[in-house]
Amino acid sequence: MDRWRRIVSQQRTLPSDDVPVVLATQGTHGPVVYAMNVEAVQRGVLEGARVVDVQAIHPDLHVEQADIEGDRKLLDRVAMWARRWCPWTVRDGVDGILLDITGAAHLFGGEARMLRDIGARFKMQGLSTRLAVAPTRGAAQMLARFGGGGVICGPDDVEVALAPLPVAALRIGEDTVRLLQRLGLKTLGRLMEVPRVALMRRFERMAAELNPLVLLDRALGRLGDPLNAPEDAVKWMARVRLPEPVIDPVPHLEGLAADLCRQMAKAELGARRLRLTIYRVDGEWRSRDVALASSSRDVAHLVRLMEGKLDGIDPGFGFDLLTLEAMGVEPLALHQDQLDGARDASADVAALLDRLTAKLGPEKITWSAWCESHLPERVERRVAALAGDVVAAPLILRERPLRLLNPAEEIAVLYAVPEGPPARFRWRRVAYLTARHEGPERIAPEWWRDRPGTRLRDYYKVEVRGGRRFWLYRQGILGDGRGGDPEWFLQGIFA
Repeated sequence: MDRWRRIVSQQRTLPSDDVPVVLATQGTHGPVVYAMNVEAVQRGVLEGARVVDVQAIHPDLHVEQADIEGDRKLLDRVAMWARRWCPWTVRDGVDGILLDITGAAHLFGGEARMLRDIGARFKMQGLSTRLAVAPTRGAAQMLARFGGGGVICGPDDVEVALAPLPVAALRIGEDTVRLLQRLGLKTLGRLMEVPRVALMRRFERMAAELNPLVLLDRALGRLGDPLNAPEDAVKWMARVRLPEPVIDPVPHLEGLAADLCRQMAKAELGARRLRLTIYRVDGEWRSRDVALASSSRDVAHLVRLMEGKLDGIDPGFGFDLLTLEAMGVEPLALHQDQLDGARDASADVAALLDRLTAKLGPEKITWSAWCESHLPERVERRVAALAGDVVAAPLILRERPLRLLNPAEEIAVLYAVPEGPPARFRWRRVAYLTARHEGPERIAPEWWRDRPGTRLRDYYKVEVRGGRRFWLYRQGILGDGRGGDPEWFLQGIFA
């Protein structure tokens, strides 16, 4: 919800605080509530409730679409940023971050001061937090989400702190929660009091991640539950520090590129995107990005591309630090050049695309990319040559003309066979007489993209007197209720 507020506030006015706002995602029976603001929580809106049911109770409900993938990426970035407090952090589900602060709290003056620092820095980023410290991962998760936040639980106080929490804090699924509640076990304290033998048979076949007894033992420290934090992303970077400020970065490019290429060669990788950054003595920095058509470790080629991007860069009063970073890398195995001395034509084409794009700009150098579409004019589109890999052409089993007209040109039908192609038609002021035809091939509108009321198309391959072959289509049929008489268009010309 915090991320949504920050994004929307930059585009339009946010709803007032007295309006319930929910973010919805698609559920089994329609949109369901994914997240909500404070007003919606105070009105009793629950996560997972159907949006139509909530709107029936609260007509002033404001609904927005949730961006789950964007939230996940934000949490991943925040989890890496949180390593300012400890070296082991990991994303926890869709709304949390776990930090293993063992041996790190004293660096911030203790656990209480560390919590205050974490809360203050997240608030500076526009993010709200509910924090908790506990000896185990499970206890910290439950206290942060169901204990109100701001809790510091010692090793001897875990059972006391968890006892009043609901069994839903174990995150064991709705069915298991309802089962425990029907048994009268509504809190973790009640679950702790029940003899294990009485419950073990009922839950022994459940997976460990959904078994309430296993999860409770982990939270109480009876079973191990280590934090497996992912490793830091590898950065492929070369840098040079200068003893005194300079103005021109060109003399240092070759050394930077050679160092970066040596690093990537050891891992058999090649660069697809590069970023050159200069750090000025006044504390400012400037950067230039370069994209490549294919992965490369050619030092001379990289230097040539970077030289063409330095025009207009402002060095200020000089800079004393330069970095060259590979922002995107791809596998590039070590290989031996051909013994006959022949050049690789594909490498030459890729190098040419790189140089033209660096000189003219990415929007000037384009090529064709294929899209999944039923309509012929939508199958092909133009994209920047260095925007990414070209998607393979879709498999077309039917014959298609070599030349397509986009947009298709309307033709005047002089006489049409019922439910068939025109016997005579006029195109570009020339009349044609149909000799033979093949079809129809019906292509329905793309309901997920076209507006309601769009008419279907019946395509025909038509050969006229004289041997020329055209690809025609009739848009609409009589009596379809989507317009008047059908219209005829010429879409393509066969060789």
